[in-house]
Amino acid sequence: MKYVDEFRDPQLIKNVSREIARIADPDRHYRIMEVCGGHTHAIYRHGLKNLLPENVELIHGPGCPVCVLPMGRIDDGLAIAEQPNVVMTAFGDMMRVPGTRGTPLELKARGRDIRMVYSPLDALRIAQNAPDKHVFFFAIGFETTAPSTALTLARARALGIRNFSVFCNHVTIVPAIRAILDSPDMRLDAFVGPGHVSTVTGCRPYEFIARDYGKPVVISGFEPLDILESILMIFRQLRAGESRVENQYRRIVPWEGNMPALRAMGEVFELRPYFEWRGLGFISQSALKISKAYAQWDTEVQFEVPGIRVTDPKAAQCGEVLKGVLKPPQCKLFGKECNPEHPIGALMVSSEGACAAYYRYVHLGESVSV
Repeated sequence: MKYVDEFRDPQLIKNVSREIARIADPDRHYRIMEVCGGHTHAIYRHGLKNLLPENVELIHGPGCPVCVLPMGRIDDGLAIAEQPNVVMTAFGDMMRVPGTRGTPLELKARGRDIRMVYSPLDALRIAQNAPDKHVFFFAIGFETTAPSTALTLARARALGIRNFSVFCNHVTIVPAIRAILDSPDMRLDAFVGPGHVSTVTGCRPYEFIARDYGKPVVISGFEPLDILESILMIFRQLRAGESRVENQYRRIVPWEGNMPALRAMGEVFELRPYFEWRGLGFISQSALKISKAYAQWDTEVQFEVPGIRVTDPKAAQCGEVLKGVLKPPQCKLFGKECNPEHPIGALMVSSEGACAAYYRYVHLGESVSV
């Protein structure tokens, strides 16, 4: 199969759906977590939950980097942006994420120099063209986006650009999955593994899930047939009493990962001892920091960072949704005080957030039938 239409073929999708229903034990309740926020959006957008048996529950995982970033780190970045002669740059989905004093977009409206970029290299070019200012890039994302940050830092050092730095908030997916598996209030049967992250990491890092916890993992693509086939592969493992890692997304994901990208990350980054995740608390060795060799381009070295810790608004229940304890509409604020026009929680802001997906495709009924 080569073309998108083939992965959305209604007859093929119905065939896979019927096979899942045939294999599933009607007397058992299944809980399967899709880790990646992109999968969550695809599931809602295409109405895939309606193609599964009623006893199959899909749990939305922590695979949205904007959503898991604690408010304190946003406040830290905005505090740096308020320094004189400083330019803050960030991806578009960060511009509307609220801190305690507003969003980057609101701070920009109050006169601070905050710019949206499509790549960290855009931020580096801004620094080259504005030598009298310090430009920092608010880096965020899982292993998917970390290589581009690493290569940008390597380029900054090669070019000798000193008025550029990175405020590093890159996180790693495996420790978060382990934290969920160790959570006493979370029971899961299997995982639909992240597609984008795995293009960099490969499949091997997930082997501990099958080996140590006895849970099947299937790395999945993002089209309707990809996701349903991945769920079918999971059910075949469960029926056989097996637990292993399989790669449904073979057309994109290499088993061993992207070695040049991993080498670039290894040169520029090192693991933080611990890092705070919204909804999950502090998780050891779950985030990246810039190595000492690149300290001159580390925003946290170049500036005094307040290190603010902030709790989420009491009424918002982002943490419970992130852990899969609650579904989006079970949050007290969902669709009322918290909506895409006036988001209170990060899950409503990000394009990969579970709340934003549910609001658009279920609450407003914009899903595309397959």
